[in-house]
Amino acid sequence: MHDFKKLNVWISAINLVTEIYKTTESFPKTETYGLTNQMRRCAVSIPSNIAEGAGRKGIGEFKLFLG
Repeated sequence: MHDFKKLNVWISAINLVTEIYKTTESFPKTETYGLTNQMRRCAVSIPSNIAEGAGRKGIGEFKLFLG
């Protein structure tokens, strides 16, 4: 297992998630299940994919998740 929490790309992705959540808090309530939800899910998928790839067996699989 790779120590993905030390990767700059993972740290940047977590920072992006934080910023997206802060930004979307000010969106209209009518967008809660529309644009807000889509942006948050999209942002969360980036560090999630990195973490999932880190749990894979080989470096090749890990690279696929980073891609």
